[in-house]
Amino acid sequence: MTPHPDPKAGAAVKAADRAHVFHSWSAQGLIDPLAVAGAEGSYFWDYDGNRYLDFTSGLVYTNIGYQHPKVVAAIQEQAGKLTTFAPAFAVEARSEAARLIAERTPGDLDKIFFTNGGAEAVENPIRMARLHTAPPKVLTPSRSSPGGTATAVNLTGDPRRWASDNGTSGVVHFWGPFLYRSPFYSETEQQECERALQHLEDTIAFEGPATIAAIILETIPGTAGIMTPPPGYLAGVREICDRYGIVFVLDEVMAGFGRTGAWFAADHFGVVPDLLTFAKGVNSGYVPLGGVAISGAVAATFENRPYPGGLTYSGHPLACAAAVATINVMAEEKVVEHAAHIGETVLGPGLRELAERHPSVGEVRGTGVFWALDLVKDRETREPLVPYNASGAANAPMAAFAAACKKNGLWPFVNMNRTHAVPPCNVTEAEAKEGLAALDVALSLADEHTV
Repeated sequence: MTPHPDPKAGAAVKAADRAHVFHSWSAQGLIDPLAVAGAEGSYFWDYDGNRYLDFTSGLVYTNIGYQHPKVVAAIQEQAGKLTTFAPAFAVEARSEAARLIAERTPGDLDKIFFTNGGAEAVENPIRMARLHTAPPKVLTPSRSSPGGTATAVNLTGDPRRWASDNGTSGVVHFWGPFLYRSPFYSETEQQECERALQHLEDTIAFEGPATIAAIILETIPGTAGIMTPPPGYLAGVREICDRYGIVFVLDEVMAGFGRTGAWFAADHFGVVPDLLTFAKGVNSGYVPLGGVAISGAVAATFENRPYPGGLTYSGHPLACAAAVATINVMAEEKVVEHAAHIGETVLGPGLRELAERHPSVGEVRGTGVFWALDLVKDRETREPLVPYNASGAANAPMAAFAAACKKNGLWPFVNMNRTHAVPPCNVTEAEAKEGLAALDVALSLADEHTV
């Protein structure tokens, strides 16, 4: 679709936004949101006719791109048949969405509890785990980003937690493995795995195993930096949980539904959690939807005991119809396989080639369409290009990098000292190469701040 400039309409949209919309995670007077006129596939455009290749997939959720005609049609058809219905009833779209999700989750995660989004998808397994095992504490890595609701924001490891951290939610943070910035001074992946598992064991010992209900971690942490765990780590966490009777929860809100080149990132590691969260890519974000996939053992806890939790819009028919259509599209069009192919043949090699030429790139890491460039001032010391949680003048190098991307038609995902390459799972080879070319230009600006 070709964008048609209409600056007057854009100005009206922008004026109404600035007058009435309160934006999340923002100082309202310091933001300048782009007025978006439309989107299709891997692109969106503004009212001035500027088109951008979206290397953010929205917030890493448009796994099949914008406006896929089959999903749009499914939403329209469902709206004509049954727009909404309360969650206590059996509804075709809800039942079919649950069946299709359960078919793809690992192991016996065959019961699906629907939520309205990812943060609620994290809230509920914590509640389930505490009721299943009784202890109050939950352990989670410091490098994590589960969400913005009460428990989820306390689980979150980045600075967005600070303003809401009340220190009384029973959350205990620990260090997960991350060899490039190892807190354990490891030199190899094996060392990082062994030392991270020992650190977790020590944390459990000092907190008291009998006080811990669950360990929750992102299978591959997303917003925190796309750090793929070393071989054996997730299996080690599974063994620790089994030994101490702790519920093991994997957060796949961002990594799930094709993002890593598999239906779920857990598939890469052969590990089955007790509970698994999902959202975002389950229906490409077309209508808000999230959920929890529940194992037989945890589900049995609530067979004759009511689960004290629920949401008015749980399993909303429009959202579930979008999920059914999205999952079917992904299967028919081999979107998961395509994501793996793009990662192996275009994004991975392309990003590593950029790293060879740009001294500002300290490390490239990722899989599928889930990649991060760790930008540094000094490759030897690995000093980040900007300080942790930088703002204002301190963040100028990353701001300049992002501006250069946009000038060249690429909308980047920038967080701290990193840029993530997370386009839709069905991004074409040509589109991926277009994005790499824009990154190449922008990284030249980042290089100016290296030593």
